[in-house]
Amino acid sequence: MTDLTSMQSEAIARIEAADDAAALEALRVEFLGKQGSVSALLKTLGKMTPEERQSEGPKIQALRAAVSDALTTRREALEAEELEARLASETLDLSLPAPDAPRGSVHPVSQVMDELAEIFADLGFTVATGPEVEDDWHNFTALNMDENHPARAMHDTFYFPESDNDADGNRMLLRTHTSPVQIRSMVVQGAPIRLIAPGRVYRSDSDATHTPMFHQVEGLVIDKDIHLGHLKWTLETFLKAYFERDDIVLRLRPSYFPFTEPSVEVDVGYAKEGGRRVVGGSGDDPGHEWMELLGSGMVNARVLEHAGLDPKEWQGFAFGVGVDRLAMLKYGMDDLRAFFDGDARWLSHYGFSPFDQPTLSAGVGAAS
Repeated sequence: MTDLTSMQSEAIARIEAADDAAALEALRVEFLGKQGSVSALLKTLGKMTPEERQSEGPKIQALRAAVSDALTTRREALEAEELEARLASETLDLSLPAPDAPRGSVHPVSQVMDELAEIFADLGFTVATGPEVEDDWHNFTALNMDENHPARAMHDTFYFPESDNDADGNRMLLRTHTSPVQIRSMVVQGAPIRLIAPGRVYRSDSDATHTPMFHQVEGLVIDKDIHLGHLKWTLETFLKAYFERDDIVLRLRPSYFPFTEPSVEVDVGYAKEGGRRVVGGSGDDPGHEWMELLGSGMVNARVLEHAGLDPKEWQGFAFGVGVDRLAMLKYGMDDLRAFFDGDARWLSHYGFSPFDQPTLSAGVGAAS
């Protein structure tokens, strides 16, 4: 018992004296690693008699717990000290006069929105907007999504309380896509119509590639005698202009979306260069792969009917893609959550000058 007590005292003293995380990790391995001194004591329990194990086991376990607690406490203290040092070194004196040269920059999402608007304006598209607080009919029903569709589930959609239902009894929610803008535009403008609908959308999801709020752009073309060939040409032209490459190769795969029929997933060829994905070439080429980029298809006849259009007279296509994902691919970003952290260092690195506006003549990414 005396040996265990002195061993514990020595271990805790060394842990409390650790200067940094590396030294603390070395002590953790020394005591609790596979070959550590405390771990070696635990291994001796198997060779003891039941009586010895009953007597010595709790003592050894208490030693292990004490060492583990000391490591945790010291680690938290070191992290707190590091944070305090960072906060002290990264101060911002708001009482200082403004700098001679403005230091603000354009957020990558805003930059990509401008790039998309420039590209599609050249193709004859207008930019349409709609409410972010939407009703169930425009967000789901008018888009041919039945009552049991998974997207309507509470764990996917941010609903408002039923007490906030609109005058027609429709449930209110934060829109899950910008497709309701298509419905509202068709009802108001009729056909023909050619538009893109960029904006914020909301879904209950969060990880490195998903956030509860993100940005999406959807496109819609309604006219006479529209077919999938027009859709493919539009997407190829858009992606070639956006990535500023002529070797963009698309692959259309049959899929299913309630609001389009037929529906296609659009894959784009890419290669890995320097640890990042670089769009270009065919996914069937050596060293290249296919990556799913967006969903699209011919507008479902029932959607046209909900918008007050005759599907026997009018046809069209629609597509949707994440704006944040386009920014990540083009500008080499690897974590979607950083878009919304508001970290001045990230914005300084990835931000764009407000004086460099995207233009097709100069290249939409000239500001990069």
